[in-house]
Amino acid sequence: MGFLGKLFGKKEEEKAASTPKVAVSKAATEKSIAPEKVGIDGNFDESGLAKRVAQALDDANISDNVGLWVAQKGSTVVLKYNEDAKEVLAKAEQIAKGVEGATGVETAPNS
Repeated sequence: MGFLGKLFGKKEEEKAASTPKVAVSKAATEKSIAPEKVGIDGNFDESGLAKRVAQALDDANISDNVGLWVAQKGSTVVLKYNEDAKEVLAKAEQIAKGVEGATGVETAPNS
């Protein structure tokens, strides 16, 4: 199980596995969805950006065994982390910045 399954459930992981990569800008335009609300299947999803970031972390083979969580505030990705995730935090930040629909990334220690 990767970040997507760990954070959002096995159903989302299965959906991602059975759905081709979504062109966010195309889905947003065709379906009038804000880019940060486009889910991994191209449909509206309140946590679409966070799920696509989690999927991107999985694709980059970042271990989900560290204390790293993905959330979103609008189009800003929020990465919360424990001490054990500090090694991968910079890479996770770069990946999150590259996900279509992300306008910024915030990091915060998990408290």
